[in-house]
Amino acid sequence: MLHVDPISTVASAAAPTVLAATPPPFTVTSVFTETRLDSWLAVGLVLAAGIYLYGVHRLRIRGDRWPVARTVFFLGPGLGGIASVTVSGLHAYDTALLSVHMVQHMVLSMISPIFLALGAPVTLALRTLPQRPRKRLLAIVHSRIARIYSFPLVAFTIFVVNPFALYFTDLYRYTLEHAWAHEVVHAHFIMTGCVFFWPLLGLDPLPGRWPYPARALLMLLSVPFHTVLGLTIMQSSTLFGGDWYPSLGLTWSDPWQDQVVAGGILWAGGEFVSVTMLAVLVVQWMRHAEREARRLDRELDRQEARQRAAESAA
Repeated sequence: MLHVDPISTVASAAAPTVLAATPPPFTVTSVFTETRLDSWLAVGLVLAAGIYLYGVHRLRIRGDRWPVARTVFFLGPGLGGIASVTVSGLHAYDTALLSVHMVQHMVLSMISPIFLALGAPVTLALRTLPQRPRKRLLAIVHSRIARIYSFPLVAFTIFVVNPFALYFTDLYRYTLEHAWAHEVVHAHFIMTGCVFFWPLLGLDPLPGRWPYPARALLMLLSVPFHTVLGLTIMQSSTLFGGDWYPSLGLTWSDPWQDQVVAGGILWAGGEFVSVTMLAVLVVQWMRHAEREARRLDRELDRQEARQRAAESAA
């Protein structure tokens, strides 16, 4: 039986009525003892994993090959990464500690979407679905809405503007006060990350995909974004969420110090992930160039073979 201490509220005319119970002091063991498996997101993760594995199973029965690395990426850092910050005990602290929320932000918007894209679920679906559902999926992928949102500049703008719109307005306080809004923010983080990283690093066929040099430039431009956001949070003279965190009355956490830690997580984590993904993109670019070189060599060999055959016949 998981145990959560009763909440201690601070009565104030301006302070909100805290509806959720505050968790015990944050420790490593709390990540396991506060785990929950009854959320809608947990159900969605299990369904997504089951559908993906069923598609891989269908391919193997048919005798087709599906790279093991794609399955590992999709189920491990992809879906597993989402579960690690939403189903694990971290969820019990995401409205009590801004630093924990920032860890969720990094995983849901940057880390997991990258590996979901490397899992190529759309390609798997196109290879396993019957003809009619396959045509519908292709129509969605090539629809006008998909073209607009997957256009790199549009996706980059959404990726950059969203955190500022969330943290520097009253919207963040609203998500702390309403559990459903907080869950919607989690889903929004995932969707925003997918929209940005899928056209840059994903393996699925998408319309209007930019060439590798342009993708690398856009990825490079995203590097200083988290630095600016993280430093702004660290140096802010006001608490995010207003008096929400002080109203929780946590004796084991200082909201001001925790906010500095949260900004540092966003700064350092964003830099690390951005630089790492830029390296991954460069590796993909080099492999693509090698494949193109081999394709051109084969085409030249075929042309030479046809020329020799024509000379021999003559």
